[in-house]
Order: sequence, then structure tokens, then C-alpha cells
Amino acid sequence: MIAAADLSYICDVVYRTAAIVLDGGKDYLVELRLSPLARAEGFESIQEMIQHMREPGGVALRAKVVEALTTNETSFFRDQHPFDALRLHVMPTLVRARAEARSIFVWSAACSTGQEPYSIAMLLRDSFPELKGWNVRIMATDLSSAAVDRTAQGRYRQIEVNRGLPVSCLVKHFERDGADWRIRPDLRTLIDVRQLNLLDVWPPMPMVDVLMLRNVLIYFDVETKKRILSRVRRVLAPDGVMFLGGAETTLNIDDHFDRASYGSAVAYRLKDADVRIAPQQMARTSR
Repeated sequence: MIAAADLSYICDVVYRTAAIVLDGGKDYLVELRLSPLARAEGFESIQEMIQHMREPGGVALRAKVVEALTTNETSFFRDQHPFDALRLHVMPTLVRARAEARSIFVWSAACSTGQEPYSIAMLLRDSFPELKGWNVRIMATDLSSAAVDRTAQGRYRQIEVNRGLPVSCLVKHFERDGADWRIRPDLRTLIDVRQLNLLDVWPPMPMVDVLMLRNVLIYFDVETKKRILSRVRRVLAPDGVMFLGGAETTLNIDDHFDRASYGSAVAYRLKDADVRIAPQQMARTSR
């Protein structure tokens, strides 16, 4: 059992580093995530590891602890509805709107081990062949260096490709790598992988056409959510679309966004922008 003082210290480190709030009652999660890390780092117990974290030379160890506690669940085509919205509603209109520039920029933020950006890449390749020859870029970012490394490798275990990935996509876009599967090189070239803490300075980027910010805001307090959404407003294209997780919203946090329904999916657009994607009309024609 982690002592209350040690648990408070861990929660403080995670909040100061990643602005993620570990609510009360999360001691089981802390112990579950940190026990393997303590063993891997050669400590006899979590308590011994926390003692080393408190020392002046514990910076690298603190970073590993934060990563262990902020790596989230993911899978290919997770929750499906946002991907249906991209395929049926959002991307067709963006492709028409970008016909002259011939450029599409997607940002998958907090992408964990990369299943989301690769799902988007497969969707674009399979459903929009007219994008061949376009400048299509998918930026995939995450706080965790380990997650970023795995995304860059594009290598997944059998149990991971079994979760949400259609067999047709596996055959078409993956190749065997020993007991694992690896994304084919032509698809990996679409992905620009970067390590990024959303609280830090964001890198220079084009205006974002599609932002996947799913299952991220739920971990932040209200003030941090406001800060991040304020930054989103500066990078989202006027007719761009932002997807949040099913339990997330901009309501009562940032009133510069409108909620839009695309079939069974919900997304957010900049309010009062010159938007050319008509969600309600598209939703009606999809029935």
C-alpha cells in the first residue's frame, strides 16, 4: 500500500508535468502502473523508487513515472463513429474545399501507440484515391517517448491488430514481422511522429483540417482545458473539425465552438467561421 504522503507526491508530479489530475481513489491505479516500472528500474518497492524520485538526480525517473501513469487505452478505429463521420461527411467536403491547394493536414493528438493516426491513414488511402499526388500529412503526437517510438515503428502485436482492425486492412496495409505485424512503408510515410506535451509550446504547423483530440481533456482540470482549447482555436482551420472523446465537450468551457452532429458522431467547429461543411444536411442525406 502506498503511503498517503507518497501518493500525494506522485499526484503532484503528474499534475505539474502533464496537468493530469489523479483523483482520489486512484491509489490502486498508481500501484498497478508503478509496480512493473519499479521492478524494471531495479527497485525493491515502489516506496524505494519514490525516494529516488525525490532526489535531485531523479528527473529521468520522474519522467518515466509520468509516462507510466499517462499512457492511455487505444485501438484501431476506436469507437468507429468518428471514422464513419470522416469517411462519409467531413473528408468529402474537405477534399472539395482543398481541390486547388491539394493539401490536407490532420493532427492526432495524444495518439498513444499510434493506432488512431494509422487508422486515419488507412481510411484516406482506401476511401479517397483522388488524394494520390496531394500533400497529405498526419501529425501524430504523444507525451510518452515510449508511445512515440512505437508509433514511429508502426509495429503491433497480434492481440493489438485483432482489436478493431478489419481483416481487409490487415492484409492490405500490414506485413509480417516475426510474430508481429508492421505497417507497410508507403503508409508510414504519411505519419509525422513527434513527442509533445500539450502544455508545452506547440510546433509550427499548417492550419489543421481535422484534429483528433479524443479522450484527452477528460484528464485535465477546467483551467487546463480552457488553455488547450484556446490554443486549438489558433490552429484549427476556419472550416476544420475537431473530434473529442465521447465523455468530453467544450460546453461551459469554451464558447467559441459549435457542436456538430455527423450521423452518430459528434464533432466541434469554430463558431461564426465561414464553414462549408454542413453537418445536419449531411446527416440527413446519410439516412
